[in-house]
Amino acid sequence: MPYEAGGQIKRGEQLAIGATILTCRLQHRFTQQFSFLTEYGRFFYASFLKPHGEERACTGQQAALESFYKAQADAYDGTRRILLRGREDMLGLVASQLKLKASSGTWSKTKPVWVDIGGGTGYNIEAMQAYLDVPNFFAEIYLVDLSPSLLDVARKRFTRLGWDVRIVCQDARDFKIPDHEMELGADLVTLSYSLSMIPDYFSVIDAIQSLLSVHAVVGVVDFYVQSIVDLGGRNYTGGSFNRHVNWLGRVFWRAWFDIDRVGLEGARRDYLEYRFGTLKTVDERNYLLGGIPYYRTPRGLACPTLTSPDYAQKLIEDVDASCRETPYFPLDLPEDVNSQDNPKLTPIVMRSKAYQSAVVNLCSNIPLPSTFYQNNHRRIYYDEQLRNYTQFGKEYIYSFTWEDPRVDQRLLKIGSNDTVLCVTSAGDNVLDYILQAAPRRIHAVDLNPNQNHLLELKVAAFQSLPYSTVWAMFGEGKLSTFRELLITQLSPHLSSQAFQYWLSHTNAFTASGGLYETGGSGHAVVLTRWIFRLTGLTTCVEQMCCAETLNEQRELWSRIRRVLLSKALHWTIIGTEWFAWKAAGVPPAQRRMIMNDHTGEDGSAASRGEAIWKYIVDTLDPVARDTLISDDNYFYFLCLQGRYSPRSRPNYLSPKAHARLSRPGAFDCLRIHTDELLEVIARISSGSLDHAIIMDSMDWFEPHDAQAPTQVQALHRALKIGGKVLLRSAGFRPWYISIFEAHGFTTRRAGARSAGTCIDR
Repeated sequence: MPYEAGGQIKRGEQLAIGATILTCRLQHRFTQQFSFLTEYGRFFYASFLKPHGEERACTGQQAALESFYKAQADAYDGTRRILLRGREDMLGLVASQLKLKASSGTWSKTKPVWVDIGGGTGYNIEAMQAYLDVPNFFAEIYLVDLSPSLLDVARKRFTRLGWDVRIVCQDARDFKIPDHEMELGADLVTLSYSLSMIPDYFSVIDAIQSLLSVHAVVGVVDFYVQSIVDLGGRNYTGGSFNRHVNWLGRVFWRAWFDIDRVGLEGARRDYLEYRFGTLKTVDERNYLLGGIPYYRTPRGLACPTLTSPDYAQKLIEDVDASCRETPYFPLDLPEDVNSQDNPKLTPIVMRSKAYQSAVVNLCSNIPLPSTFYQNNHRRIYYDEQLRNYTQFGKEYIYSFTWEDPRVDQRLLKIGSNDTVLCVTSAGDNVLDYILQAAPRRIHAVDLNPNQNHLLELKVAAFQSLPYSTVWAMFGEGKLSTFRELLITQLSPHLSSQAFQYWLSHTNAFTASGGLYETGGSGHAVVLTRWIFRLTGLTTCVEQMCCAETLNEQRELWSRIRRVLLSKALHWTIIGTEWFAWKAAGVPPAQRRMIMNDHTGEDGSAASRGEAIWKYIVDTLDPVARDTLISDDNYFYFLCLQGRYSPRSRPNYLSPKAHARLSRPGAFDCLRIHTDELLEVIARISSGSLDHAIIMDSMDWFEPHDAQAPTQVQALHRALKIGGKVLLRSAGFRPWYISIFEAHGFTTRRAGARSAGTCIDR
């Protein structure tokens, strides 16, 4: 009934309306619950109880599908949201690839064509709307399936949406794009939990390749079971992280799914990987189904048909040349060159490992390693299954870089025409060199793959995210939406291995501690902050990190110092070998250098412990006395606070730096090598390096280790006349300096850590 403005509803009428609303809500909840139970009841009946006698008598795949799906077609979408995991992630991955191709003008036509094979009810096409404006982004969309019952649901879906989707009830082996569109082909083909239900999957995968355009993407998500043993010797799968399924799981899941004619054998995925080069691949488990393994992957065209053999050769030669700092075919030197008179011109017989792996694959008629199919070729191929790389497990040591790039730039004066080799570490200094000098080429090298994954992530963030998000990730170290952005924004700029790593480590940015409490260095950050809380110094530390003057900071440091540099804390934690390696990243050989420099004549255990304590005192006291942490020493601000601040941060995290580093082509100079320094240096052409920044890597060698002189000799050969090697050492008199001098280097100590002084901020 109508009420006058300002009037009041009587109490009885309020109760009546409230009761009506409550009743409707209860009825709605009951309807939802009943619908949920009905849907899963129909699914359970069709899957496990319904007799399939007639199905066994017929031989057609369509009849078998109808026998399974007809009774549950209307309930299909409701039940598969939980059962078929990873579909949205696959769509997000392929959508991110398509958006990048569209923005870079890859396609010669105005809009792409999408073919969804085994798309059933059309769920994927509607779900893609979360990532792309489906009706306007695609020129044509084809939904191909062999089940009339599921396609009836799809027709109702697209009628409701008002979308023009071409629904084709046909065997995927026979599907062809109409002639007027086949000239350029399909730009996207997706298979969502359909490949495992196709008996003749070989011919379907072959037929897909005939549908594709030159720069097409194939997206697949499906169940699988496979042993890691099957992947031995395959370098083209894009990574095997989490792919192994144990024997019991392989037997159980294959037997279970065979009941419903779903094939989980590894051969389906193997053939897919053989026919198409890998862009990204991810293996996960659906624990709502008891841990059933599933994979999702966007793929590009496989190398045997990669546009043309000439294009493949050019790509391989280009990557090889950038790794070795040579033009194409560098071994063909003029006959009048006397290499004995000028040893710098002696040719190198070793090609890059990327080149060697590509040649082996081409000769074997298999796809190239995944790194060749990426949208950029910064990350150089490495064999992730080797012990050299698996020894690091799933952890990087450094989540931030300790060495001061301002000192490096002052000593080296890196220029825009220079070629630089450096250690990756956490990638901070690599970004600083590119920001400050934009060298012609910079080779970032690290044996730990996870350190290079971190550098890749930082580069990808600058290429795809606004400054506020980059700051949240690497300034604050926290980003609650990291997983979503990883799939939809960052993935096109990452290698397959780096993407796998970060998808399984999203908690690095979503956990309460954030990025800088992860990795080996994170142990030190966590422990230090825990000590401050336990001793009641947290407020004092925060005040010191906000101090405006050195006098104020020194006064606060004296209170903190009594705890942090106490002998008791040192003997129990900080001075231990475990802390040195796991938290501070100090290897045993380097720790022995420190002890040798500070140990007294008796060489006792007490004296060795005193040596480590003195080293720490000589490091921290000058920092607190001479550098203002709140404004100019972001290294120690991070250690104390677990984050950076807008005042105390690396240069690459400034708004101006983001504007420069987010420009197209800003990272074209970068090559990321996952290898030992010696292996990379030995493959670089003679006389091509201007600077080699090897940090404290020589400290990792034991005295008289044969690798040390070999590496020094390789550096001498690779450097130009007048080229420089910048190194840091924990020792006052590093034993390997004499090796540099013996191989023709002139050495000069640019700074030394001693009582009262510091060489870096």
